[in-house]
Amino acid sequence: MMTGETDPALAAVGPRLCSLRRDRGTSLTEVSAATGISVSTLSRLESGQRRATLELLLPLARAYQVSLDQIVAAPVADPRVRPSSFRRHGMIYYPLNRRPGGLQAYKLVIPADSSRRVPDPRSHEGYEWLYVLDGRLRLVLGEHDIILTPGEAAEFDTRVPHWFGAAGPEAIELLSLFGPQGERVHVRARPGRQKAAGSA
Repeated sequence: MMTGETDPALAAVGPRLCSLRRDRGTSLTEVSAATGISVSTLSRLESGQRRATLELLLPLARAYQVSLDQIVAAPVADPRVRPSSFRRHGMIYYPLNRRPGGLQAYKLVIPADSSRRVPDPRSHEGYEWLYVLDGRLRLVLGEHDIILTPGEAAEFDTRVPHWFGAAGPEAIELLSLFGPQGERVHVRARPGRQKAAGSA
């Protein structure tokens, strides 16, 4: 009995065999002569009426000059992330990945009418990276109180008391990467820019 994991892969074998044959401009009769597999068996394989076996697939792979992996390939899961937004602390969160635990990616929107305007620094385990897409973001981190504009990024240890919110009346859009276990985000620096001596 086929498992739920192998069903889709085996179901795709027939159409893939048919596509390989047509791409090469060969007939079922010609493939039959090259492999020793009857025309009726080949036809049933391509239509999905005959289950593919190693005994059948090996000569077909040789005839088409492809690997078995190219004939029997596990289906690729849909890569699109379909985020279900939610509101928290005056912000709208749009999840950008499906990874359970570990590094989490979000698009955050702070609406123009958000109540998130009065700093309320808090700390917790983790490490966060922020990138402003639109609007002006105010970040309070320890003794720092700074404004980030579109194109600017910040990263920090969330064990340091921090808060971020609206710096003006407009809505703000930003990206956030958060590692609950303190994973640091590694960003490649643009070459050609050196820090001034003594800068932090």
